[in-house]
Amino acid sequence: MAAAASSVSFRAAVAPRAVSSSRARVAAAAVDVETRAAGKPLPDGRKLRVAVIGGGPAGACAAETLAKGGCETFLIERKMDNCKPCGGAIPLCMVGEFDLPEEIIDRKVTKMKMISPSNRAVDVGQTLNDKEYIGMCRREVMDDFLRKRAKSLGTNLVNGLFMKLEDPGQGNGAITIHYNDYEADSKVGEPKTMEVDCIIGADGANSRVAKNIDAGEYDYAIAFQERIKIPDEKMEYYKDLAEMYVGDDVSPDFYGWVFPKYDHVAVGTGTVVNKTAIKTYQAAMRKRAEEKCAGGKIIRVEAHPIPEHPRPRRVQGRVTLVGDAAGYVTKCSGEGIYFAAKSGRMAAEAVVERSENGTKEVDESDLRLYLDKWDRKYWATYKVLDILQKVFYRSNPAREAFVEMCADEYVQKMTFDSYLYKTVVPGNPLDDMKLLGNTVASIVRANALRAAGKSQVNV
Repeated sequence: MAAAASSVSFRAAVAPRAVSSSRARVAAAAVDVETRAAGKPLPDGRKLRVAVIGGGPAGACAAETLAKGGCETFLIERKMDNCKPCGGAIPLCMVGEFDLPEEIIDRKVTKMKMISPSNRAVDVGQTLNDKEYIGMCRREVMDDFLRKRAKSLGTNLVNGLFMKLEDPGQGNGAITIHYNDYEADSKVGEPKTMEVDCIIGADGANSRVAKNIDAGEYDYAIAFQERIKIPDEKMEYYKDLAEMYVGDDVSPDFYGWVFPKYDHVAVGTGTVVNKTAIKTYQAAMRKRAEEKCAGGKIIRVEAHPIPEHPRPRRVQGRVTLVGDAAGYVTKCSGEGIYFAAKSGRMAAEAVVERSENGTKEVDESDLRLYLDKWDRKYWATYKVLDILQKVFYRSNPAREAFVEMCADEYVQKMTFDSYLYKTVVPGNPLDDMKLLGNTVASIVRANALRAAGKSQVNV
């Protein structure tokens, strides 16, 4: 969410022109798919068999939608108690859109502090009303809830590790999956096979499904996080507050965070450009927050890759990718939970729709219906945040300018409205132009400070 604060000005000046032609091309392709006749009826009156690989938000939401839509669904997940290292922030709209119960939300964050390289702190969240908040979750709790709900609707949960597939379904036959079955609590797993009609790969940034369809490589960030149990009086400070730190010390191209959980805080950072130094950045992050986390005890250390952009190929034959496997994590903010769940649901909806509730065959063009809709809806979001990261995360002067912009009430309102409800909120044209001017001034000032700093070093 960090760099969304300045997306308003970018939208006013650049985004509409940049994305219009691309959207037109994608829309034309989508019309072709949507008007194509449905596939052949499945033999013997059986239902379409779909395997979902990976049981995080993307996989669980895909499985739930498939099961409700009449498909015979298998959800394969190796770690049913997985604790993925993740900030765990979810937008308010996700609570309603995915019918999430309040008991899986550890904290309702209504205040944020953006902290600059010079430790200037700006309070963010002043425009929220008393019913608006950012939800903070533990992934092991939320993912377990989503999987169990999918199971209750008819999904077959398989405690297994996907190994490979023989053919991505470019022909007419079944797709054979090879996996190791751990249902008997075996540490080794029993090799098994399964035949399905379609596969949704939701197996994360290191996706084996992606490798099997030659989806292409992408750059990735390393996220490093420590869960720290702090004294009750210090936990009180974080009960409804999250902090985001920027600076070369905590990350050369991302941000550090302190996010509140049920009975502890998650302190972490990430980087793309200098992955080998991640522990150095984490030590600096602890240093920046040490006064407020004093007396704390580290109870868990976690690290995980985060994709930096969508994969070059996200569908082949009757196999498609969603969530981190597809590369759906936003630049700047590193947000991925909502987009994972949303992509899983959208892919499954396309399968249900085109198979007419699991009664007919599907092919690659049917899965592309999901990709076309996804790109139409979110391409601009990913592009804008990519550009903003390059503008505001490139130097400490630029980060100082960014934090300065976050103090603007209009920026806060537009940012939170866009983040909480995942819509491009129409702004006031005059305020948008004023913000654009302030953004340009901030960038110019940042460039001047950066140049001055280099001159002093050379002297």
